[in-house]
Amino acid sequence: MLVRELMTRQPVTVASDASVPDALRLMREKQVRRLPVLDRHGALVGIVSDKDLLLASPSPATSLAVWEITELLSKLKVEKVMTRRVITVHEETPLEEAARIMADNKIGGLPVMRDDKLVGIITETDLFKSLLTLLGGRRPGIRVTVSLPTAKGTLAKITNAIFNAGGDIWGLGLGEVQGPNGDQWELMFKVQDVPKDKLVEALRPVVNEILDVREIA
Repeated sequence: MLVRELMTRQPVTVASDASVPDALRLMREKQVRRLPVLDRHGALVGIVSDKDLLLASPSPATSLAVWEITELLSKLKVEKVMTRRVITVHEETPLEEAARIMADNKIGGLPVMRDDKLVGIITETDLFKSLLTLLGGRRPGIRVTVSLPTAKGTLAKITNAIFNAGGDIWGLGLGEVQGPNGDQWELMFKVQDVPKDKLVEALRPVVNEILDVREIA
Protein backbone atom coordinates (compact mmCIF):
# COMPACT_ATOMS: atom_id res chain seq x y z
CA MET A 1 0.00 0.00 0.00
CA LEU A 2 1.30 3.43 -0.97
CA VAL A 3 0.77 6.84 0.61
CA ARG A 4 -1.33 8.07 -2.32
CA GLU A 5 -3.92 5.38 -1.59
CA LEU A 6 -4.65 6.67 1.93
CA MET A 7 -3.72 10.35 1.92
CA THR A 8 -6.24 13.17 2.08
CA ARG A 9 -6.18 14.87 -1.31
CA GLN A 10 -6.49 18.63 -1.69
CA PRO A 11 -5.65 19.20 1.99
CA VAL A 12 -6.78 22.27 3.88
CA THR A 13 -3.94 24.80 3.80
CA VAL A 14 -3.25 28.23 5.24
CA ALA A 15 -1.33 31.22 3.91
CA SER A 16 1.89 32.15 5.65
CA ASP A 17 0.62 35.69 6.26
CA ALA A 18 -2.68 34.55 7.82
CA SER A 19 -3.22 35.53 11.44
CA VAL A 20 -3.11 32.98 14.24
CA PRO A 21 -6.83 33.47 15.10
CA ASP A 22 -7.78 32.91 11.43
CA ALA A 23 -5.71 29.69 11.32
CA LEU A 24 -7.31 28.41 14.53
CA ARG A 25 -10.76 29.23 13.17
CA LEU A 26 -9.97 27.36 9.96
CA MET A 27 -8.84 24.29 11.91
CA ARG A 28 -12.04 24.24 13.92
CA GLU A 29 -14.25 24.69 10.87
CA LYS A 30 -12.51 21.94 8.88
CA GLN A 31 -11.89 19.72 11.94
CA VAL A 32 -8.18 19.26 11.28
CA ARG A 33 -5.22 19.44 13.65
CA ARG A 34 -2.47 20.60 11.29
CA LEU A 35 -2.24 22.85 8.26
CA PRO A 36 0.41 22.94 5.53
CA VAL A 37 1.50 26.54 5.08
CA LEU A 38 1.82 28.01 1.58
CA ASP A 39 3.43 31.21 0.38
CA ARG A 40 1.83 33.61 -2.09
CA HIS A 41 3.08 31.46 -4.98
CA GLY A 42 1.49 28.29 -3.61
CA ALA A 43 4.77 26.73 -2.53
CA LEU A 44 4.99 24.74 0.70
CA VAL A 45 6.97 26.77 3.24
CA GLY A 46 5.93 25.26 6.57
CA ILE A 47 3.42 23.36 8.64
CA VAL A 48 1.53 24.47 11.72
CA SER A 49 -0.35 22.39 14.30
CA ASP A 50 -3.14 23.29 16.67
CA LYS A 51 -0.60 23.00 19.49
CA ASP A 52 1.66 25.58 17.81
CA LEU A 53 -1.24 28.01 17.54
CA LEU A 54 -2.52 27.45 21.07
CA LEU A 55 0.94 27.90 22.58
CA ALA A 56 1.22 31.20 20.71
CA SER A 57 -2.04 32.43 22.24
CA PRO A 58 -2.02 34.30 25.57
CA SER A 59 -2.71 32.38 28.76
CA PRO A 60 -6.08 32.96 30.50
CA ALA A 61 -4.00 34.26 33.41
CA THR A 62 -2.61 37.16 31.37
CA SER A 63 -3.06 40.67 32.67
CA LEU A 64 -3.88 41.99 29.21
CA ALA A 65 -7.34 43.31 28.49
CA VAL A 66 -9.53 41.41 26.02
CA TRP A 67 -9.14 44.10 23.34
CA GLU A 68 -5.36 44.03 23.77
CA ILE A 69 -5.26 40.24 23.33
CA THR A 70 -7.36 40.46 20.17
CA GLU A 71 -5.16 43.17 18.71
CA LEU A 72 -1.93 41.31 19.51
CA LEU A 73 -3.15 38.03 18.04
CA SER A 74 -4.40 39.70 14.88
CA LYS A 75 -0.84 40.93 14.28
CA LEU A 76 0.76 37.53 14.96
CA LYS A 77 1.14 35.69 11.67
CA VAL A 78 1.31 31.95 11.03
CA GLU A 79 4.83 32.28 9.58
CA LYS A 80 6.06 33.30 13.04
CA VAL A 81 4.89 30.09 14.75
CA MET A 82 5.00 27.46 11.99
CA THR A 83 7.64 24.75 11.61
CA ARG A 84 9.81 25.74 8.65
CA ARG A 85 11.80 22.55 8.18
CA VAL A 86 8.93 20.44 6.92
CA ILE A 87 9.36 16.67 6.66
CA THR A 88 7.47 15.46 3.59
CA VAL A 89 6.93 12.25 1.65
CA HIS A 90 6.33 11.51 -2.01
CA GLU A 91 2.94 10.14 -3.00
CA GLU A 92 4.60 6.87 -4.13
CA THR A 93 6.20 6.28 -0.70
CA PRO A 94 5.25 2.90 0.87
CA LEU A 95 2.88 3.33 3.79
CA GLU A 96 5.20 1.60 6.26
CA GLU A 97 7.99 4.05 5.36
CA ALA A 98 5.68 7.01 6.08
CA ALA A 99 4.79 5.39 9.42
CA ARG A 100 8.49 4.95 10.25
CA ILE A 101 9.22 8.60 9.45
CA MET A 102 6.37 9.76 11.69
CA ALA A 103 7.45 7.51 14.56
CA ASP A 104 11.15 8.37 14.30
CA ASN A 105 10.47 12.11 14.20
CA LYS A 106 7.56 12.06 16.69
CA ILE A 107 5.19 13.87 14.34
CA GLY A 108 1.54 13.23 13.56
CA GLY A 109 1.33 14.15 9.88
CA LEU A 110 3.28 14.47 6.64
CA PRO A 111 2.56 16.71 3.65
CA VAL A 112 2.58 14.60 0.49
CA MET A 113 4.42 15.92 -2.56
CA ARG A 114 4.50 15.27 -6.29
CA ASP A 115 7.74 16.84 -7.40
CA ASP A 116 7.49 20.33 -5.81
CA LYS A 117 3.70 20.39 -5.61
CA LEU A 118 1.64 19.65 -2.50
CA VAL A 119 -0.94 17.00 -3.43
CA GLY A 120 -2.08 15.66 -0.06
CA ILE A 121 -1.44 15.00 3.60
CA ILE A 122 -1.21 11.73 5.50
CA THR A 123 -1.72 11.62 9.26
CA GLU A 124 -1.59 9.20 12.16
CA THR A 125 -5.36 8.79 11.82
CA ASP A 126 -4.89 7.45 8.29
CA LEU A 127 -2.36 4.95 9.62
CA PHE A 128 -4.79 3.82 12.34
CA LYS A 129 -7.46 3.26 9.68
CA SER A 130 -5.01 1.22 7.63
CA LEU A 131 -4.08 -0.88 10.68
CA LEU A 132 -7.76 -1.47 11.38
CA THR A 133 -8.23 -2.79 7.84
CA LEU A 134 -5.10 -4.96 7.86
CA LEU A 135 -6.10 -6.62 11.13
CA GLY A 136 -9.70 -7.14 10.05
CA GLY A 137 -10.90 -4.92 12.87
CA ARG A 138 -14.35 -4.25 11.42
CA ARG A 139 -15.11 -7.89 10.58
CA PRO A 140 -16.61 -10.61 12.75
CA GLY A 141 -14.83 -13.93 13.04
CA ILE A 142 -12.36 -15.93 15.10
CA ARG A 143 -9.35 -13.90 16.26
CA VAL A 144 -6.36 -16.14 16.96
CA THR A 145 -2.86 -15.30 18.15
CA VAL A 146 -0.17 -17.97 17.88
CA SER A 147 3.58 -18.26 18.35
CA LEU A 148 5.61 -20.01 15.68
CA PRO A 149 9.25 -20.56 14.71
CA THR A 150 11.01 -18.03 12.47
CA ALA A 151 11.56 -20.59 9.74
CA LYS A 152 10.86 -20.57 6.02
CA GLY A 153 7.54 -22.09 5.05
CA THR A 154 5.97 -21.74 8.50
CA LEU A 155 3.40 -19.17 7.41
CA ALA A 156 2.48 -21.32 4.40
CA LYS A 157 1.77 -24.28 6.69
CA ILE A 158 -0.59 -22.16 8.78
CA THR A 159 -2.49 -20.70 5.84
CA ASN A 160 -2.83 -24.18 4.31
CA ALA A 161 -4.14 -25.53 7.61
CA ILE A 162 -6.75 -22.77 7.80
CA PHE A 163 -7.74 -23.31 4.16
CA ASN A 164 -8.09 -27.08 4.63
CA ALA A 165 -10.32 -26.46 7.66
CA GLY A 166 -12.60 -24.31 5.49
CA GLY A 167 -11.53 -20.98 6.93
CA ASP A 168 -11.12 -17.65 5.16
CA ILE A 169 -8.48 -15.18 6.41
CA TRP A 170 -9.61 -11.52 6.57
CA GLY A 171 -6.97 -9.97 8.80
CA LEU A 172 -3.31 -10.64 9.50
CA GLY A 173 -0.56 -9.20 11.69
CA LEU A 174 2.96 -10.54 12.22
CA GLY A 175 5.62 -9.48 14.72
CA GLU A 176 8.99 -10.83 15.86
CA VAL A 177 9.47 -11.32 19.61
CA GLN A 178 12.09 -12.80 21.92
CA GLY A 179 10.84 -16.12 23.27
CA PRO A 180 12.34 -18.60 25.78
CA ASN A 181 13.97 -20.51 22.93
CA GLY A 182 15.19 -17.50 20.96
CA ASP A 183 13.49 -15.36 18.36
CA GLN A 184 10.03 -16.37 17.28
CA TRP A 185 7.03 -14.88 15.51
CA GLU A 186 3.70 -13.96 16.99
CA LEU A 187 0.97 -14.11 14.39
CA MET A 188 -2.53 -12.72 14.78
CA PHE A 189 -5.18 -13.45 12.22
CA LYS A 190 -8.94 -13.04 11.83
CA VAL A 191 -10.70 -16.02 10.26
CA GLN A 192 -14.28 -16.50 9.05
CA ASP A 193 -16.35 -19.50 7.90
CA VAL A 194 -14.93 -22.04 10.37
CA PRO A 195 -15.99 -23.02 13.94
CA LYS A 196 -13.55 -22.07 16.68
CA ASP A 197 -12.91 -25.62 17.86
CA LYS A 198 -12.20 -26.83 14.33
CA LEU A 199 -9.81 -23.96 13.73
CA VAL A 200 -7.89 -24.62 16.94
CA GLU A 201 -7.64 -28.32 16.10
CA ALA A 202 -6.24 -27.51 12.66
CA LEU A 203 -3.65 -25.09 14.03
CA ARG A 204 -2.18 -27.05 16.92
CA PRO A 205 0.11 -29.28 14.78
CA VAL A 206 1.64 -26.30 12.88
CA VAL A 207 2.31 -23.73 15.64
CA ASN A 208 4.40 -23.62 18.80
CA GLU A 209 1.54 -22.38 20.96
CA ILE A 210 -1.91 -20.88 20.65
CA LEU A 211 -1.67 -17.76 22.81
CA ASP A 212 -5.20 -16.41 22.47
CA VAL A 213 -8.41 -17.32 20.68
CA ARG A 214 -11.73 -15.50 20.84
CA GLU A 215 -14.87 -14.95 18.81
CA ILE A 216 -15.48 -11.40 17.62
CA ALA A 217 -19.08 -10.58 16.79
